[in-house]
Amino acid sequence: MQYNMNRVAVIGAGVMGASIAALIAGTGTPVILLDIVPNALSPDDVAKGLTTDAPAFRNRFAAAGKERILNPKFRAIYHKDFGDLITVGNIEDDLESLGTCDWVLEVVLETLEVKRQLFQKIMPFVNPSAIISSNTSGVSIEQIAEPFDEAFKKRFLGTHFFNPPRYMKLFEVIPTAKTSPEIVAFMAAYAQKNLGKGVVYAKDTPNFIANRIGAQANIAVMQLTEKYGYDLPKADLLSGVMIGRPKSATFKTIDMVGLDILLHVAENVTKNLSSDEENAAYHVPDYVQKLASLKYYGDKTGGGFYKKQKTEKGLERLVWDRNTSAYVPLAKAQVDVSAQLKGKATLSEKLNTLVWGDTDENRFVWDVIKSNLLYSARCLPTISDSVAEIDNGMKWGFNWELGPFEIWEALGVKKVVERMKAEGDTIPEWVIAHLEKGKTAFYESADKQSTVALIKPKQESIIAENGDAVLVNMGDGVTCLTIKTKGNTVNRGVIDMINTAVETVEQGNYKGLVIGSTSKNFSAGADLGMIASLASEAKWQALDILIHDFQYANLALKYCRKPVIAATRGMALGGGAEMAIHAHRQVMNAESYMGLVELGVGLIPGGGGCKELLFREMTSLGKAPLAERITHLKRIWRNIAMAKVSSSAYDAKKMGFARSEDIINMNTDLQLEDAKREVLALSETAYSGNLKMPISVTGRTGFAAIQLELMQMVDGRFVSAYDGFLAEKVAAVLTGGDVLPNTMMSEEAILDLEREIFLSLCGEAKTQERIRHMLTKGKPLRN
Repeated sequence: MQYNMNRVAVIGAGVMGASIAALIAGTGTPVILLDIVPNALSPDDVAKGLTTDAPAFRNRFAAAGKERILNPKFRAIYHKDFGDLITVGNIEDDLESLGTCDWVLEVVLETLEVKRQLFQKIMPFVNPSAIISSNTSGVSIEQIAEPFDEAFKKRFLGTHFFNPPRYMKLFEVIPTAKTSPEIVAFMAAYAQKNLGKGVVYAKDTPNFIANRIGAQANIAVMQLTEKYGYDLPKADLLSGVMIGRPKSATFKTIDMVGLDILLHVAENVTKNLSSDEENAAYHVPDYVQKLASLKYYGDKTGGGFYKKQKTEKGLERLVWDRNTSAYVPLAKAQVDVSAQLKGKATLSEKLNTLVWGDTDENRFVWDVIKSNLLYSARCLPTISDSVAEIDNGMKWGFNWELGPFEIWEALGVKKVVERMKAEGDTIPEWVIAHLEKGKTAFYESADKQSTVALIKPKQESIIAENGDAVLVNMGDGVTCLTIKTKGNTVNRGVIDMINTAVETVEQGNYKGLVIGSTSKNFSAGADLGMIASLASEAKWQALDILIHDFQYANLALKYCRKPVIAATRGMALGGGAEMAIHAHRQVMNAESYMGLVELGVGLIPGGGGCKELLFREMTSLGKAPLAERITHLKRIWRNIAMAKVSSSAYDAKKMGFARSEDIINMNTDLQLEDAKREVLALSETAYSGNLKMPISVTGRTGFAAIQLELMQMVDGRFVSAYDGFLAEKVAAVLTGGDVLPNTMMSEEAILDLEREIFLSLCGEAKTQERIRHMLTKGKPLRN
């Protein structure tokens, strides 16, 4: 059967349900968001003159859910425009709408009977071919389905999103014994490609995979904190980034998620799997239970393990003292083992240093890791058939750098087992059998091959390389330029590789070029330290050459005779954005944050960013009247002058950093393959590159119009005087300088103006202050 996803129904408009609706709508798919009808009119309803028959009353809960996800504060949706795709209703009046939906997703109370009652109510109205699922995090999928017929069971499964759905990659698929394999495969492919998720297949056991393993990991740290006599901040230091877990570590993470949620997860395991091993693994210490008894569940209750409170001296940070059962002032935690990690570049090196050390803190780390390795191994045959499912679950659901079995391999499987045995631990039989077969790793070499196309610069694929960038052959005649600098910043080596890449592609037997990598961010911009060094030493000629070369490297990308695709993701700021917008097309991950942010360090975009946005806007307007062109010009100017950054790829299109034809990618794992595919598609057309055209500038008239707006901003103190000075410099570039309106200027002339102003600003004292502040403090200075 052919399955589609033309319309989706989400039932349950709470935080999770509404956020899932936002994610799905963000892919361009219409969503029907339903919830129950309120029991009674609220005072606000009465004040508005509503009756119990009014749609505004009956749809109140669903409407509130939609309103919440459209609030920019919650960042639940890619762009507010997608809100138009969400239709609200209720499960009394609007059940007939379910007949138009291809997927009906339940996100209601985590209670078996409530879920069963809901499905009994809605099933007469559901499209006979629709996929039906539950977003439950722990209720048995089989038990939910048990009262229903075979037809229901065939198209029913668990589809567990992690919160918040927009940002958390994990998507657990939990089929019943009767679920159609075709539906399972379709939902997994849809989640991966269309929703950008990492899919793991879980068996129908309490809390499935990630919550089962993750909860044990957190509770183990709680237990060991008490055993070793540590305070909470020290335990967090030792169970966070040092061992490849998030910076929020254990107790801060629980504060964010909610202690009540963790306790619910623990109870769900011990209630359904009562055994000595599970009871020991999920035993929550008394000091944690005491905190819960006081309803200090975390951030949502104003305090949990950590707390902030206002005092006469300002904001005070407190931490729960497990010995006194009271909050005490939070002091900066320190651990001695941090000194052991100096010079250790990889997580594998750090873990081996920590685990095999002999101090008390080393042993704490070992016990934290060991408990989770053993628990994961004990769970494996029950909750999943593959170590990769557990590892991916923890990486995608809990943001661990390595999963349990990857950590085990990094430490040495046999070596770890021998230590566990020496310490009297019981090793799961399958691990012993695995070693007895002569296998020293959990992953076969073939298992390590990613199922998606990732750039791994093997020697045989390298075309050209320097210390800062590499050009590799992706296969099928497509090359990829990958930056290797910290933050993927642009420096001389990167500029040289851009030129090498263009020359190689144009002169060789290649079809095109992708610019991208598997890094979190596309590029944080130009190497600010390099610019600061040249400016502080007054090496103006060298700086002039550097900026000129970057401008013309980007111009080479734009006018390359073969397709150039920028695979934009994460941050694409400053020089990174300038590279991306000079490509023929972008394949942008939905989470792309683009902006020309140079004013934050007292500069203007100097790599062709001003020129290229001006070129796009003015050439698209054609022979539009001067007043209209000035109106459009002001939009570009505001984005640069206010250092605005897009909130998503969709927002980048709205702001002009991306074209309408640029492609949105939902899954970074698939992005480079999508970019490669786009190169091949363009190469099959009669592609001849971009057409070089002059730019009609608005000149003095445009500059005067912007100046008037800028004066109001400065006088109203919306910007500082120096920000106003910088914004005026941006206006000078965008209007073409001191020329008559409608003057035709070449791109090169605009680049000269851009570079001249950039260099002049490098000599300004306040700009140098801003640069120093950014380099030392990591945040902009508004002087």
